[in-house]
Amino acid sequence: MVKRLQKLITNSFYAKAIDVKRVITNKGKHTPGIDKVVWETDEDKSKAIEKLDTSKYHAQPLRRVYIEKYGKKEKRPLGIPTMQDRAMQGLMLLALEPVAETTADRVSFGFRRNRSAQDAMEYIFKLLARKTSPQWILEGDIKGCFDHISHEWMLGNIPTDKRIMRQFLKCGYVDRRTLFPTEEGSPQGGLISPTYANLTLDGMEELLLKKYSASSTGYTHPNYNKEKVHLCRYADDFIVTAENRETLLEIQQTIEKFMEERGLKLSDEKTVITNINDGFDFLGWNFRKFKGKLLIQPSRKSKQKVTKSLSRTIKYYHEANQELLIIKLNQITRGWAEYHHCACAKKTYALIDHRLWEMLWKWAKRRHPRKGKKWIKNRYWHPKGNREWSFRTDKAILYQMMDMPIVRIRSLDLKKNPFLDGEYFEHRRKQHKKDKETAYLSSTAALSGYYAL
Repeated sequence: MVKRLQKLITNSFYAKAIDVKRVITNKGKHTPGIDKVVWETDEDKSKAIEKLDTSKYHAQPLRRVYIEKYGKKEKRPLGIPTMQDRAMQGLMLLALEPVAETTADRVSFGFRRNRSAQDAMEYIFKLLARKTSPQWILEGDIKGCFDHISHEWMLGNIPTDKRIMRQFLKCGYVDRRTLFPTEEGSPQGGLISPTYANLTLDGMEELLLKKYSASSTGYTHPNYNKEKVHLCRYADDFIVTAENRETLLEIQQTIEKFMEERGLKLSDEKTVITNINDGFDFLGWNFRKFKGKLLIQPSRKSKQKVTKSLSRTIKYYHEANQELLIIKLNQITRGWAEYHHCACAKKTYALIDHRLWEMLWKWAKRRHPRKGKKWIKNRYWHPKGNREWSFRTDKAILYQMMDMPIVRIRSLDLKKNPFLDGEYFEHRRKQHKKDKETAYLSSTAALSGYYAL
């Protein structure tokens, strides 16, 4: 029955049209694959829809590029598929995603519809905030997850068209005009790769439930979980909680066997066991208990990364006009502030706002070395509302992170399915939007009072 429904989707003209539209509207729409083809005209798009035929499909090799890793000299390889291959991956994803959602681990939050890193953060907060919460955390790091997943395991266990899947996995890649085969892994850069990775890692939750939350008859219930074992996974990053270190050492061995079946390994250097009082980093946040109270703040690495990104942007646009610089900086500050708006981030926002002010002051002084401080201030900073110093022009104003209200996200019902419970997710989205608007009004009023002093 599942295969028939998947076939209906992959043969549907509307599904093909939707997928071609997705390819030409995403960020990589101007990035060609090995064939150097980019779809620009209506004729290109019509031909692309006609070519999406699963019975005749053959994948082309990926174009290998390398992107920088933050804080490291080595670069991360990325495979760029052709536009046609991206469209076929998207079409197969439309057919696979409903199945993946039905069988997914409840505590998996990455690359899934209507789930986010913020949902994972709130879930961890619920796990660790109480006095009776587990005290020990296993920070799991899978060594090159996307590069080493077993093709045999995926072909044997993922419910999709095996011929098409084999085309995706075995297409190879071209690096410096040389063709290399792909014997393992799911290409990073492929649209369907995150779902393949999720399906490969699903089952970890059930494995731990059966071992630590089951009765003698096999019935699983939280009351049986005496060791307080809980999993939280976001793509290939995960943590496991427990009452003591010994239990986590045992769990680590269990997970290593689970990974080995799938061609994967845990990194010996990066997989560590930590006490909650010492804190741990996960998804860009630091989780740590101070005097029994759990605090979630942007991690040091995340703060360093955004500061470096702002610095690079200012250096790159050192000759640009103020308006363009503001637009480019706002893309960074708004995105970063939005990501962390559920955490205890107000002090961090103020700190980065101040660092950015220092960078911009140096930028302005370098542009006008013979001008005084007052002239520079009047040239680039102007009053706006209750603020005396606003880096702005008539058309653009620098966004300050301090203006982002802190709003906790509402807990997600882990049993809900986006394909079956659309009303729930729509209601939840509207609730969070309303919470943010209310918090913004309160924050604006508080800032007005602060600047009026």
